[in-house]
Amino acid sequence: MSATSKKKVRRNVTRAIVNIKSTFNNTHVTISDVNGETICWASAGTVGFKGSRKSTPFAAQKAATSAADKAKKYGIQEIEIRVKGPGPGRESAITALQTSGLSLRAIEDVTPLPHNGCRPRKKRRV
Repeated sequence: MSATSKKKVRRNVTRAIVNIKSTFNNTHVTISDVNGETICWASAGTVGFKGSRKSTPFAAQKAATSAADKAKKYGIQEIEIRVKGPGPGRESAITALQTSGLSLRAIEDVTPLPHNGCRPRKKRRV
């Protein structure tokens, strides 16, 4: 590090938007300000889960708790939650954010649904 490099300024934000992307393999929790600039994030993989254990509700709960703890350092008090995807970690991530001490403004489902757009991929045979 050179002597002229600036230290990253931690900005003070009170309201934030929490985006939860829950896939069948992982759960990502991203916290951004109202302009959409990312403040902090966490996923089931960064919390320490590997392989099929990333796709559990418990891993999603841990990821949401980790992201909330990072967000509190930025002074965030109010959050809006936007949930995307069909994975198993949807509800447990929302519950973890509620119990973390942040006040909830709204919960919104932003899962993209086609209005009969592209042809879907072939069905899985299990």
